Amino acid sequence: MKEGLIKDTYELVFKEIQTVITIFYILIVGIGMLFTYQKYSEFGINIFDYADVFDFLVAPFSDFKIILFSTITLLLVFLFFKLDSLYKRKFPKNYSSMNFGWDKKSWFNTYRYSLFFLLFILYINLSADFYGIFTSKETKEKSPINLKYSDNETINGILIGKTKDVIFLLQGKKVKAIPINSIIKEFEIK
Repeated sequence: MKEGLIKDTYELVFKEIQTVITIFYILIVGIGMLFTYQKYSEFGINIFDYADVFDFLVAPFSDFKIILFSTITLLLVFLFFKLDSLYKRKFPKNYSSMNFGWDKKSWFNTYRYSLFFLLFILYINLSADFYGIFTSKETKEKSPINLKYSDNETINGILIGKTKDVIFLLQGKKVKAIPINSIIKEFEIK
């Protein structure tokens, strides 16, 4: 009897862990897409025009800063939520007066969860903007690289980044997109 109960409990926990990991991965990929977009938009590049799905599936793991920002964001919002719950439990009168007595209304929990969700979205957007500005400055301080075409023509510029099919170079104020496997040598992004 105990053996069946332990097995059922183990299977239930295992299924829940799979669900949590899947949701966390999807969330991290979404955050990675936003951060990647902000990084390239600082140079006037709409990365969604040049990247494929695989580029975004690995984007959060290609830059440690994206994982760091994502983790800090999730932890901060979770911490704010837990502190709010603790304050509500420990000091119910102060909590109620701080919330204008709304915590006694039936819709308050929906309002509270929505507020924390909006806090999460706002913080992610602010973090992505900061990340874009930070990586833009960091990129502009890099040393230029040289690229050699198959016809031995050489160009140089600062590497902004690359996708599976395109390399982005900064040459002065101009951004060049260079297809990796194409007859086209380069095109300029305005």
